[in-house]
Amino acid sequence: MNKKVKSILYNLAGYAPFFIIVYLLTAQYTELTGIMVPVTAAVVATILAPKFQVVKFQGEDKIFMKWLFTKGVKEVK
Repeated sequence: MNKKVKSILYNLAGYAPFFIIVYLLTAQYTELTGIMVPVTAAVVATILAPKFQVVKFQGEDKIFMKWLFTKGVKEVK
């Protein structure tokens, strides 16, 4: 599998749980209705989810991760 495809799948796997949890919590415990529930969940999930990116480093593609809860940028193996 291509590293770019892997990074997209990692981004989806990191984003989806945050979106689903925040969506359900927002719908249950706030007075928001309509389009504001998924918009709020999307904004919060975008901030909290880890970001994966493919970078050409020393002649080869590598996947790096940056996350709000970790310090610095980490290489994904």
